[in-house]
Amino acid sequence: MKAKFRVVIAWLLFLSAYHHAKAQSFLKYVDPNIGTAHSRWFFYTPAAVPYGMAKLAPSTNGHYGNPSGWEAVGYDTRQNSIEGFVHFHEWQVGGVSYMPATGPLKTKPGDLDSAHTGYRSGFDRKSQVAQPGYYKVLLEDYNITAELTATKRVGFQRYTFPEHKQSHIILDIGNKQGESDIVTDARIEMLDDTHFEGYVITYPKYVKIYDPKGKIAMFFYGELSKKPASVTAFTADKVTANQRSSAGKGAGLALHYQTKNKEIIEVKTGLSYTSIQNAKQNFLAEAKGLSFEKAKAQAQAIWQQQLGKIAVEDGDEQNKIKFYTGLYHALLGRGIASDVNGAYPMHGGKTGQLPVQNSKNLPYEFINTDAIWGAFWNITQLWALSYPEWYGSFVNTHLQIFKDKGWFGDGIANSEFVSGVGTNFVGLAIAGAYNAGIRNYDVEFAYNAIKANELNYKNRPVGAGKLDTKAFTAHGYVPFLERTGQDFITDSTGSNFSGSHTLEYSFGAFAAAQMAKALGKTQDYGQLIKLSNGWRHIFNPQNKLMQPKKIDGTFVGKFDPYQPWRGFQEGNSVQYTFYVPHNPAGLIDAISKDNFNSRLDSIFTVSEKLGFGGGKTIDAFAGVNSIYNHGNQPNLHTSWLFNFSGKPWLTQKWTRAIGREFYGTEPIHGYGYGQDEDQGQLGSWYVMNALGLFDVKGFTDQRPVIELGSPLFDKVTITLGNGKTLVIETKNNGKDHVYVQSATFNGAALDNCWLYRDELMKGGTLSFVMGDKPNEQWGTKTPPPSEQ
Repeated sequence: MKAKFRVVIAWLLFLSAYHHAKAQSFLKYVDPNIGTAHSRWFFYTPAAVPYGMAKLAPSTNGHYGNPSGWEAVGYDTRQNSIEGFVHFHEWQVGGVSYMPATGPLKTKPGDLDSAHTGYRSGFDRKSQVAQPGYYKVLLEDYNITAELTATKRVGFQRYTFPEHKQSHIILDIGNKQGESDIVTDARIEMLDDTHFEGYVITYPKYVKIYDPKGKIAMFFYGELSKKPASVTAFTADKVTANQRSSAGKGAGLALHYQTKNKEIIEVKTGLSYTSIQNAKQNFLAEAKGLSFEKAKAQAQAIWQQQLGKIAVEDGDEQNKIKFYTGLYHALLGRGIASDVNGAYPMHGGKTGQLPVQNSKNLPYEFINTDAIWGAFWNITQLWALSYPEWYGSFVNTHLQIFKDKGWFGDGIANSEFVSGVGTNFVGLAIAGAYNAGIRNYDVEFAYNAIKANELNYKNRPVGAGKLDTKAFTAHGYVPFLERTGQDFITDSTGSNFSGSHTLEYSFGAFAAAQMAKALGKTQDYGQLIKLSNGWRHIFNPQNKLMQPKKIDGTFVGKFDPYQPWRGFQEGNSVQYTFYVPHNPAGLIDAISKDNFNSRLDSIFTVSEKLGFGGGKTIDAFAGVNSIYNHGNQPNLHTSWLFNFSGKPWLTQKWTRAIGREFYGTEPIHGYGYGQDEDQGQLGSWYVMNALGLFDVKGFTDQRPVIELGSPLFDKVTITLGNGKTLVIETKNNGKDHVYVQSATFNGAALDNCWLYRDELMKGGTLSFVMGDKPNEQWGTKTPPPSEQ
């Protein structure tokens, strides 16, 4: 397809979406500034399209990196200067920063707390515009307006300069950005008067730990709208005038101009993770002849169409802002790594090629993704509802990784393993896709990969996680290890996170068992379903809590159920005791129904005082020692468990309260206070919760169900992934009217607080009558299936 034709198609797409948008603009309810205190590197990237490779954003502190490889860095609402506009923003991936400036040339970004030490500039947030697909800000030190937008693989930057004899565009290529850590090699060169190309190679901390022979390579091909008067090259320790190329650490070019007042200079940059040639091909396919304005219009038309798959009608503006900002983060969190020609980055700098895709199946891309830890309680359910192409891309990416490397990787950066949490739920997520009917892959191959992920341990690399698989399969639980002087211990004999690992591996085994059963693999099913009961080994019948066990079968001593990190990763025993999502009835029976309900209800009553997380402490781990922590993945299903314990009105009460209190509409109070919105997972939870649709089991049942909660809005029209339409409507709804009085689906009364998912996906109308007092009879006739 020729470039001109592509532009025409893109413009027609915009016009179509524009006419739809006149009825309701979904973009106006998205506020990218929500939650930008202490936010992660990939969090704030407004100038991007859904799951784009090009994710452009301002950086206030990106060149500082972060000591542990994951902490908040990049853009912080509490900081008041910008050091550049960066193109790549993914888990462990960052680079290619540009900055316009005037005056004497500076080639380093400078310090946050020292004005005028580098080329960074102060800015006033009143001049800042952040929307899906677009960003704009006035750089006050230079009186330059910078604007950003993007296509899938091309970044667009537009600068409006003042009149000045010393105007510059600084292409700062060879420095770490965000989580990318040290740059091991970089090169940039001018090809002619208006085109440049180059690459950056980094060695991020999590690659160092989990795939030490790997690397992260980023390639680019750029075009300037105006020829520079001259070019200066620089590296970390050298500046050379009138030189058109630079290589090594700190490499970059400064392009010099004499500008008139309000003169506009644009830079378009094609990106790739495989080669400069593919970066150029991506540029030609997506941006040749495309103006900034049309690129912006195209990006925002795509956002309007994608956000509009879930169309809310309601008078509460704040709830709509929370909802669409959460949906925006869900559709932004991961990013494609494959090129327009299907090339994708393989391990060790090699290039792979995605197979030619069958047009009858969902098209898929190779994507970069952080760990899927806990995502079966948010993003995969959202994908399966209305965005199955991204669930398919996730599955096919990890199956390709398995083909290339022989193991699943918990987190992936350009095919390198970047595990992070040391467990691995990829198999569970793929089984969930299979059960949800997403099957655009070789099912037999997928099953064998899932089975290997749950059971195999010989020569298992650290980046595949679950290094204690041998211990789990041998004992039925993971024995507790406690060694002084070491924080994180997991090997073939056990783990210091043995409690959480036992619970997580039990859940994973259940998911694999259900797929084995569906495929008629009886022997595998027997082995896996037995392992799914591993949680029973560490349930202490005396205190009714999960308590780690030593290899001799005795419970650990000096046990404090509120103590985080000892036996439980990023949490404690009180939190993790409810981590039996695959068999809630078994857990309820073990605790006793009355005790279960009173304990869980009291947990939420106390937790509400701390906003269901870590209170107002600005830290990702602020809630790890609390009794409920919505700011982290292990707790995200807990409020829905009352549906299984005969008190669905308590699920209605507490899920509505969490949405009201934990989630905010401010830069600091967005997702708790500075807590971790892992690639759209907390935003996805809000979306599913507001719809009143959830599956505690993450689609791991052979025939998944959807539990019903307290739908937030008057009316929502959902375009389902199969093309059908589901309408969710409420009557007598309101802030205090959180309790379901009655419900119908396509006119038939619902007596239970759940539906089989395949019935729901046929579409139709799901209606609720709400009230301010619980109807303790509704939804209790038959609890959701607990074991299948």
